[in-house]
Amino acid sequence: MSDLLGRITINSKQCGGRPCIRGMRIRVSDVLDLFAAGLSAEQILEEMPDLEADDLKAALMYASRKLNHPVLVA
Repeated sequence: MSDLLGRITINSKQCGGRPCIRGMRIRVSDVLDLFAAGLSAEQILEEMPDLEADDLKAALMYASRKLNHPVLVA
């Protein structure tokens, strides 16, 4: 599973330093936006043939890890 996160690259000279898929100019947020728009994984792969199924999983895992933070209860 942690191998999936290796597919996410961050380069300050590419896409404004935003996380991308395997060094391509396809941002993690682009993939997430397509999922949010209702596209299935198969449709996204059809729209973006340079992507692989594991890239989609990596984008979702990256987002999940970024959002997973402790909840402070008062």
